Amino acid sequence: MDDAVRLRAGTPEDITAICELLTLVFHQDFEGELKAAEASVHEPERSLVADDHGLMAGHALAFSRELTVPGAVLSAAHISSVGVRPTHRRRGLLTALMHRQLADIAAAGREPIAVLWASETGIYPRFGYGLASSRLKFSIMNREVRLTVPPAEPAGRLRMGAPLALLSDLSKLYDRLRTTRPGWSDRDDRWWRYVLTDAKDHRDGATQQYAVVHDGPGGPTGYALWRVMHSWNDHGPDAEVQVREVVADDPQTYQALWRFLLGIDLTRRVSWKLAAVDEPLQHLVDEPRRLGATLGDGLFIRLVDLPAALAARRYLAPVDVVLEVADPILPANAGRWRLTGGPDGAACVRTGDPADLTCSVTDLGAAYLGGTSLQALAAAGRVRQLTGNDPSVAFGWHRAPSATEVF
Repeated sequence: MDDAVRLRAGTPEDITAICELLTLVFHQDFEGELKAAEASVHEPERSLVADDHGLMAGHALAFSRELTVPGAVLSAAHISSVGVRPTHRRRGLLTALMHRQLADIAAAGREPIAVLWASETGIYPRFGYGLASSRLKFSIMNREVRLTVPPAEPAGRLRMGAPLALLSDLSKLYDRLRTTRPGWSDRDDRWWRYVLTDAKDHRDGATQQYAVVHDGPGGPTGYALWRVMHSWNDHGPDAEVQVREVVADDPQTYQALWRFLLGIDLTRRVSWKLAAVDEPLQHLVDEPRRLGATLGDGLFIRLVDLPAALAARRYLAPVDVVLEVADPILPANAGRWRLTGGPDGAACVRTGDPADLTCSVTDLGAAYLGGTSLQALAAAGRVRQLTGNDPSVAFGWHRAPSATEVF
């Protein structure tokens, strides 16, 4: 790293400089309401600054949150606000920030994994982060698709309102369901208000955000968040419904929410950027091609405390395998580990036994949520299978990992 720059812990007073740096790095203004939202979840004690004689040259932040993994919920460092000032690129600042951050997380011993979204997917595997989930992006021709399942009888009731006015219902539903889907993060009141931040300058001309709650006989069973981008053309109305989240407790609620979203008047398209790869909507419509589904990358996972991380999650099938792992950044993770376990629990301990499989910590991060197959990584030449003891099935899960938000 450039000798003129030093790494230091962040302070509460850094938030303005952080937002100025993020504006430069991500090419959008972090001012006003958006700056206030960033400040509301900022954790100064987990902020790491590259300081060039008082100038913020680079920054990285870890949020203290939980993440659902296969069969469990773990404390996970949620990495965000990572960037280097354009004038300070190619000086080793990003490498220094990421290495220091990982060392700090490991030393604290609270979070066995770290998770992030990658602005550029080629960057973070260098630091041991593996692509652990994918997402579908829908661009739906909503006048050309129909749900193939008739409405439930008796039908539930839909209530619309401002998301903050319905926050109690939204948060209760989300908390109840988030533990069933790998990749979902917890949300306390601060994070709910951050997620629901609706700065007018960042809507690109669309309406404010709306919420709709579905009520069943026993109370709320699901919700959706969306806004509408107004448009008309020579043929008439051409607006787009932009879906933010769809959370449902049962198939009937899911169907009712999508029947509503696909049927909003004066619209011709429905888009959704954060759908799961196993999204049921693909199997509910008569014209799946009209969903316009394309695949995108999702969450990246980094194992910080390898034995604790592997022991914490559950496995789809019984597993007893010796893994030989390379980790040049956190050497405590390197070496041979015997992983034993199954659907009810697991253990991971050091061993001198011969390895069944060799891989990097990046590969284990990619496989950790059950969304990337070890067999696929082996076929790509990244994982080397040394014996017939293949743990690929055990590392899978019955639901694909997904994510409801970009943090």
